[in-house]
Amino acid sequence: MKIAIASGKGGTGKTTIATNLALTLANAGTNVQLLDCDVEEPNCHIFLKPEIESATPVTVPIPKVIEEKCTGCGICAEVCEFSAIAVVKKKVLIFSELCHGCGACSLFCPEDAFIEVPREVGAIEKGYADGITFTQGLLNIGELMSPAVISEVKKSAGDPDVLIIDSPPGTSCPVIEAVKDAEFILLVTEPTPFGLNDLKLAVGMAKALNLPFAVAINRSDIGDDAVAEYCRRENIEIFLEIPNDRRIAEAYSRGEMVVRELPEYLETFKTCWDRIRAFSEKETSSKPDSDGTAKEA
Repeated sequence: MKIAIASGKGGTGKTTIATNLALTLANAGTNVQLLDCDVEEPNCHIFLKPEIESATPVTVPIPKVIEEKCTGCGICAEVCEFSAIAVVKKKVLIFSELCHGCGACSLFCPEDAFIEVPREVGAIEKGYADGITFTQGLLNIGELMSPAVISEVKKSAGDPDVLIIDSPPGTSCPVIEAVKDAEFILLVTEPTPFGLNDLKLAVGMAKALNLPFAVAINRSDIGDDAVAEYCRRENIEIFLEIPNDRRIAEAYSRGEMVVRELPEYLETFKTCWDRIRAFSEKETSSKPDSDGTAKEA
């Protein structure tokens, strides 16, 4: 099962939930893999403390002009959706930092004057900790191509029983790349006006992608009940509520896992997992077979 942990804003507790859910499953003997797809600022490793066993560069193809073939016609600049190419006095200028490697310039060039060369934009690191297979992506400083690194992180995943994806915050392209093929999304929020506003954006994203989802409320006993009321009104299930426990904040500040420092929370995360699994089984059983009939639960 492939589960994405996402949120409409940063700082809601995605990493706390992703890492502790992974450790809870690993402690129960489940073959679990955790992908840290928040490639601009990955921090799952701070808590898991994995032994990194390998590192692989991530590259994207960028165009290079074969000048003797180029006529300076400007078609490449016209078809580039990202303004990565300009033609000045019939000379092609390529701004590699803006290039998304889509290949349009090469495809539409009438003179076949482009070749593609790799440009390194980040790296993938793999390791292991406490029964958890771990992979994280690292975007190079100053780069814009986080979806490319996220894509490679996901391609590198094995075939575990449970795959947990710690997504970037927000609802933009990197998040879409991280969650688009998940089987379930757990949307993390907090009971504040900002949390509610960004939860609504995240719910809209999940619905647009037609992906099943539920909500986790972190620091559930602060703020107001507007988030809970919104979920009731929209028939959105709440699978996890974590109180504003000072001991959790202290463990977090030390880079320690909640379920290890505070074993009473093991049952909280186990219950969350049971709800996710039951929800997934219900969704699967309600999908029609090839003959159009619904499967029996």
